[in-house]
Amino acid sequence: MKVPFVDLSVQHCELEPELKAAFARVLERGSFILGPEVERFETAFAEYLDVAQAIALHSGTAALQLALQALGVGPGDEVITVANTFIATAEAISAVGARPVFVDIDPVSYTMDVARVESAITPKCRAIVPVHLYGQCADLDPLLEIARAHGLAVVEDACQAHGAEYKGQKAGTVGDIGCFSFYPSKNLGACGEGGAVVTRNAELARRIRLLRNHGSVSKYEHAFPGYNFRMEGIQGAILSVKLPHLDLWNQERRALAEEYGRRLRGSNVVPPVEMPYGRHVYHLYVVQVDDRDRVRGELARHGIETGLHYPLPLHLQEAYRSLGYRSGDLPVCERVAQRLLSLPMYPGLGAEAVEYVAAAILEVTECLTPATARTI
Repeated sequence: MKVPFVDLSVQHCELEPELKAAFARVLERGSFILGPEVERFETAFAEYLDVAQAIALHSGTAALQLALQALGVGPGDEVITVANTFIATAEAISAVGARPVFVDIDPVSYTMDVARVESAITPKCRAIVPVHLYGQCADLDPLLEIARAHGLAVVEDACQAHGAEYKGQKAGTVGDIGCFSFYPSKNLGACGEGGAVVTRNAELARRIRLLRNHGSVSKYEHAFPGYNFRMEGIQGAILSVKLPHLDLWNQERRALAEEYGRRLRGSNVVPPVEMPYGRHVYHLYVVQVDDRDRVRGELARHGIETGLHYPLPLHLQEAYRSLGYRSGDLPVCERVAQRLLSLPMYPGLGAEAVEYVAAAILEVTECLTPATARTI
């Protein structure tokens, strides 16, 4: 049996008539950059999240960068975040001229360890960027309490958490600004690049709208230098088609995660844990295993594709060597980075595939009896 890590063909086949109609609308109108389809998505996404403003951009990286820039973060400033994330989180901090300050993570949720934050705050610190990782929110209330006490902004990196919840509030809506990516494999994915910033602050939204479009207040009139970070019309149209299906897709992800968890319970494979404060939407289903690379190779021989998120933490990457971090500085992050393995997870995966993947990983980790292992 072949099990791909991600397969978008199921959802695209189901939505093919609507997607083709969306393409046709954009072609007919000729609104290829921003335009009515993007505005329609911005309105729908803001309503879905129950926020005042959603600003569509060309990527999640752009969302993080403009969020920080709109908050006034710049050269000489520091921004606290985590090292077990895609480099875009730190790149956005670097892009505005600030210095990333990495803190360790909670060993259960894999999100920012709030207990490590206050000691990392210096007079140069301007913001905190918690990452809602793999589809699960960081613990925001104590983080917000620390931020308010020190006059810091909180920018939620919700690029992996579309529809996730923190104490009944949607990810991205609790802090000052929330940032999303619509990379194709995300829970809500475009057919190309895409991103968005959401906020309840009208002035921040106004500034981000100007920044995404060359600082333009009207054609050939510019308030300040900006960027070409505009969303394409076709991506806005596609996202408008997909958004009404997001909750159903997330429910399916949660059901698949429950099935994985049931089959892996009591084994040497450590499944993800949904924290009591939130609702996990399982953008990725990430387990811990001993001898991870060997296990991954054996699963490949069973026809099972897996992923690594993220095997080399950012503080140990060549790109951030200048920050002066060393091995051992973030012990929890470094330890789990050697053990985490992402199993197939996507709407349309199906219970049969989950059963096959779970049986294979149990066999590989020598948790099955020989008789059961032979059924794989």
